Amino acid sequence: MAKTVKLSSGAEMPIVGLGTWKSPPGKVKEAVKAAISAGYRHIDGAFVYQNEVEVGEGVRDMIDSGVVKREELFITSKLWCTFHEKTMVRTACEKTLADLKLDYLDLYLVHWPMGFQAGDALFPLDNAGDTLNDDTDFLDTWEAMEQLVDAGLVKAVGVSNFNKEQLERLLKKPGLKLKPVTNQVECHPYLTQELLIQFCHSQGITVTAYSPLGSPDRPWAKQEDPSLLDEPAIQAIAQNHRKSTAQVLIRFHVQRNVIVIPKSVTPQRIQENFEVFDFNLTDDEMKKILSFNRNWRACPCSAARKHKDYPFKGEY
Repeated sequence: MAKTVKLSSGAEMPIVGLGTWKSPPGKVKEAVKAAISAGYRHIDGAFVYQNEVEVGEGVRDMIDSGVVKREELFITSKLWCTFHEKTMVRTACEKTLADLKLDYLDLYLVHWPMGFQAGDALFPLDNAGDTLNDDTDFLDTWEAMEQLVDAGLVKAVGVSNFNKEQLERLLKKPGLKLKPVTNQVECHPYLTQELLIQFCHSQGITVTAYSPLGSPDRPWAKQEDPSLLDEPAIQAIAQNHRKSTAQVLIRFHVQRNVIVIPKSVTPQRIQENFEVFDFNLTDDEMKKILSFNRNWRACPCSAARKHKDYPFKGEY
């Protein structure tokens, strides 16, 4: 199967990329270098991960040492919720480009459909622990995103954590110039997202899966939460193919034509997560993996659940 997915912009996006959420400064630079050495050409980052300077250093080291050319890489970042005011979008993008020391991004996403109060706090909260929200509308934010493409700062724009209703609203926006090329959402066997993927693909929007391994290192994990990597049936499928459970979970997305961005800072795992193009899951195995769906989210963003644009209220 192709190692890239064609976007509506015409660009080819590598189907497996390196995720960098929760990759600590001090480790993420080496992770990026290990990934590029292993053959990755797609690096996924975001302003809110607070590690873009190091991600950029890793990229720059590999370009300067002649391992890869900038145009062979596909670099994604995301607009954070505190920059949804139209006048702030370009400034936020330029900050990311300066941190990464890049002239352009291949893809820039609206990280969440929700705007938070502008300021230094990434998650501004009230006394009750709920997010302090602004009154922006993501349709206006989107116009500023389109302008980034016109300005040559980004090659393509997309969204993240949008539900079907929000995508429909964006696609029906009067005067829409560019439709989102991807919707990056949490996706794994406990949250298979079949209906959302179907809808996105029907609209020519690709889907990118974050937390494909169930995000076992999320800071708010509870003892009783289910663990994908420990599912006996998935372990059995992995043994059958002489692969790791993680490789099966990544391959699951590749076979659905879903872009997937596993995160690791361990060179051996980074390499292993990329070795998913030399085996095929059978139809029965795919069905088995899909049967684990329980609409369970590792990343519910609960502090924003009262936001007018909180995306996880509807069916999908």
